[in-house]
Amino acid sequence: MIRFATSKDAPKIAELVLVILKDMELPILEKADDQLILKVLEEAMKDPDYRYGYHRGLVNEVDGEVAGIAFGYFASEEETIDESLKKALDKFDLADQSLFTEQESFAGEWYLDTLCVDKNYRGKGVGSELLTAAQVFAAKSGASVIGLCVDHQNEKAQHLYEEKGFKVVGEQVLSDHPYHHMQKQLT
Repeated sequence: MIRFATSKDAPKIAELVLVILKDMELPILEKADDQLILKVLEEAMKDPDYRYGYHRGLVNEVDGEVAGIAFGYFASEEETIDESLKKALDKFDLADQSLFTEQESFAGEWYLDTLCVDKNYRGKGVGSELLTAAQVFAAKSGASVIGLCVDHQNEKAQHLYEEKGFKVVGEQVLSDHPYHHMQKQLT
């Protein structure tokens, strides 16, 4: 069942976001252990305007468990979506750290920042359902284009996006990793 994220989902959301952060090999992972990063993420999530604020996120729930998440925002919001993260990092004595330093979104798009499926639910259509729901959510929010980045090494995800009509429109380097920037017209 696809639904909006809620505060009760915070621990699982943080856990799945951490999977992405590890895949990106972000520098903060060298300074803070997993438990501390989870606390920082959960603290920042209390702010609805945060990158992973509940109103930005969809959850795919299977048998009462969060099987996957999808979070996104309009490109015009990217400059301000991490203000609460800065406060959370400060609260946990990590004020000299950050998670994201590069601009990810392309102008004019609704950007699918995160799509992550719990390892126990992979290969069961959870990610595909979330991707479809994210497109509907973006369109209902007024978006005409949805964009996302996929790591060059993640061919399985890129194949899913291509099956759903996304096309590579550019290349980016995020945290020293090469990514394809993909987009799909929604209208």
